[in-house]
Amino acid sequence: MTSPPLPGVTLTTHLLINPSHRSIDKALFARVDALLNSMTDAQMKAYLSDTVYLERQRFYADGVTDSDESAAIEGLAHGIHDGPEAMRKAAQVLVKSYSHEIHNRFSERTFGAAMKLAPGALKRLLAPAERGAWRWPDFAKGDHIQVQGPVDKIRALSKTHTLVVAPTHVSNLDSPLVGYALHMAGLPPCTYGAGLNLFSNPAMSFFMARLGAYTVDRRKRHRLYKDVLKAYSTELIARGAHSLFYPGGTRSRSGQLEPHIKRGLLGTAIAAWQEGLQSGNEKPEVLVVPCTLSCSLVLEAETLIEDFLAGQGKSRYIITDDEFSHPTAVLKFVRQLLDLNASMVVRFGEPLDLIGNRVNESGQSVDGSGRSFDRRKYVCDSKDVVVADAQRDRVYTNHLATSLCRAYREDSVALSTHVAAYAGWSCLVERYPHLDHYQRVLLAPFERWVDRTRMLAAIESLLDQIAQKVSDGEMQSLLHEGPDRAEKTLTDAVAAFACFHSRRTLEFEDWRILVDPKLSLYYGNRLSGFDLQIGDES
Repeated sequence: MTSPPLPGVTLTTHLLINPSHRSIDKALFARVDALLNSMTDAQMKAYLSDTVYLERQRFYADGVTDSDESAAIEGLAHGIHDGPEAMRKAAQVLVKSYSHEIHNRFSERTFGAAMKLAPGALKRLLAPAERGAWRWPDFAKGDHIQVQGPVDKIRALSKTHTLVVAPTHVSNLDSPLVGYALHMAGLPPCTYGAGLNLFSNPAMSFFMARLGAYTVDRRKRHRLYKDVLKAYSTELIARGAHSLFYPGGTRSRSGQLEPHIKRGLLGTAIAAWQEGLQSGNEKPEVLVVPCTLSCSLVLEAETLIEDFLAGQGKSRYIITDDEFSHPTAVLKFVRQLLDLNASMVVRFGEPLDLIGNRVNESGQSVDGSGRSFDRRKYVCDSKDVVVADAQRDRVYTNHLATSLCRAYREDSVALSTHVAAYAGWSCLVERYPHLDHYQRVLLAPFERWVDRTRMLAAIESLLDQIAQKVSDGEMQSLLHEGPDRAEKTLTDAVAAFACFHSRRTLEFEDWRILVDPKLSLYYGNRLSGFDLQIGDES
């Protein structure tokens, strides 16, 4: 059958990036050199010595004895002993290596070709099968994937502003999902950083690498590498490339919305904005677009909650082999997930300036009363000259981070799986009030049940509270209404959970509901922080 035409922009991007290594290398050399020149000799030695120490540790742990990277690190070690000039030269060799690693996979030619092929490929991937034929989802009815928010406003602003899309991070499938949502909303594509481990999936690696993704190796934990990444991000935004990055830094292990976010990459946006103002760029303005992802199911839920419980209170490790590493698991998950109505919601929030204020239709910053003001006064003197002030910029970035976290909460969409899982976990807490989280998740199989009547009462109470919070503008929902809403919510959730996971999050058994504590905790955590109660919870 013939599919209806896709809404959206012409499949080109306004990327102003010269894809040659020479151009990128030169820009990063200049930025890192300026950073090193701002240090005293002692500070630079300590900064680069930390790089050598941490990289040697990584090589030892990985069993690396001879590689281009290890040779560059040993060259830096020698440079540290030979004085400031030798240190700078050795650091530039390492910066060049990192630049190639980060930028190497991007192909402007393949990017253009892939954008032309994207609608057909995405249609085949994201449309569920029906009676042996492909059926294009009816987004007007709200099934499968919903794209919400002020997309007309954002689309208009994208023509005069550089956008930084800042989504919540749920799964390794988030970047393709957001890319698809951008296309469906008629918004331009974005460049984005993708963890090196994501390229282990051969089905996704080729396209991720050429659809604006640049490589991020999270095993490199030293400041020099992080500063190179920041310089790269600043350069992209300064050149007018719409960008996407996850302020949370990594997937939410617990299933919760990000209560706190990392400031590093957010700071690159304010730096690029000021550079554009200072250089007289024709279009210097940069806006941040919050993007909240709400999913009925999460591919890696079992792995993520295990990691959260194992590492709570400790430094989290990078998962390199989870469900995303297996192409067949990804395809199975996508197929089954998209047989559910409204299974994923991508909600774009109100655009923000780089201080965290909302903006009006023309992109002007507005205060709480809706009055517009000139945000350039935040960073310029009376003669409209940019004044450098790192401490001030950190304060502004903190304001932006707070505004993003607030937007994530207000734009979070409660789904049936979230409500039922929250009720299931809460009922377990009610049954076993003297156990802590770890003891509850280790309950024996015969202990993991709750009374169905009590479960339905808990869901009914949650639906009332969520409806009130939606009315107050504190969150969103796509939940059932009417006299049988609790029963429908539970039935929908049980059916959804039966689609994919090896363990059933919730399952019917006569008058009882069988509850998997770990997965119920994970999915229910989506509603944690909203002060929802079903009774006295210890």
